Amino acid sequence: MIYRQLFDHVLVRLDPEDAHTRAMDLIRTVAAVPFLSDAVRAVLGRRPAAPVTVPGLPRPVPGLLGLAAGMDKHADTVLGMDMLGFGFVEVGTVTARAQPGNERPRLWRELELGALRNRMGFNNDGAAAAGRRLQRLRRTRRGRRVIVGANIGKSKVTPLEEAVGDYESSAREVARWADYLVVNVSSPNTPGLRDLQSVEALRPILEAVQAVADRTAGRRMPLLVKIAPDLADADVDRVADLVLDLGLTGVVATNTTIAHHLGPGGLSGRPLSERAVDVVARLRARLGPDRLIIGVGGIGGVADARAMLAAGADLLQAYSAFVYEGPAWPGRVNRALAEASMRLRPGTDRA
Repeated sequence: MIYRQLFDHVLVRLDPEDAHTRAMDLIRTVAAVPFLSDAVRAVLGRRPAAPVTVPGLPRPVPGLLGLAAGMDKHADTVLGMDMLGFGFVEVGTVTARAQPGNERPRLWRELELGALRNRMGFNNDGAAAAGRRLQRLRRTRRGRRVIVGANIGKSKVTPLEEAVGDYESSAREVARWADYLVVNVSSPNTPGLRDLQSVEALRPILEAVQAVADRTAGRRMPLLVKIAPDLADADVDRVADLVLDLGLTGVVATNTTIAHHLGPGGLSGRPLSERAVDVVARLRARLGPDRLIIGVGGIGGVADARAMLAAGADLLQAYSAFVYEGPAWPGRVNRALAEASMRLRPGTDRA
């Protein structure tokens, strides 16, 4: 309630990107103060006692709900997000080359829809910088415990015909320090990127990234591909078939949608819920039980999370609801999902 008052009367008066920057700075600062971060973790970020085992990941996850890519673009706020109760943190999207992203304004609140709209354009410090930050993170005891995914995309200046090498370069920088990688070919804010969702263009990228990541990490690297909600059902099926054919870990579904008339950029949040659930259900039917599906899009509370899990997701991610609901929200959702799972399926380790 306190956060909602702050959001409704203060934060909405700030430019959305400035508010985001200030919030990330605050979270990072609190996480760096030992006793203060412990207190915040105890009050807000408490998570279920029993971790969750999911297909494709080598370590159990301490909560079903994780942070979606797009918020921690620079891989510098992982411990802060862990402190607030997310079960895992996906950093990025990072690109082989550092880039400033699109010109501002490039982030908007759609308050009546409970949504955000962005045309950020993969603004980030580059994969090499992200790799160095993740390496420093892994040198600490708490940093080694966090489940971290690295989301990689194509640099804007790289032509589509050179995308394979661009993705390889990013994977080489971050794979050693990540628990899993996500190939992002579904952002609407990099020209031509969504063309790479076609199976013909996607296959060589995924094959190359898997090979480079395995060599870099010295192990089989869990690799997922992130798809858009705007893909036709037949194309969703083709991506699923490619995942099976290549033996990949799974799929992140879904990214932002361009199926709106609100202005430039992709829309995230509540309007995506129905389509995201449908895509997850379709993927589960096509992939079977042994591939990891991370469901994202429109999860605004426990009921939405349960619907996504019922559709076939193994794990969940959120971004927009975290902005609207505040710092206590991820821990609260993770605890509620764990309690529901124990009531419905006692003695199991998966929701």
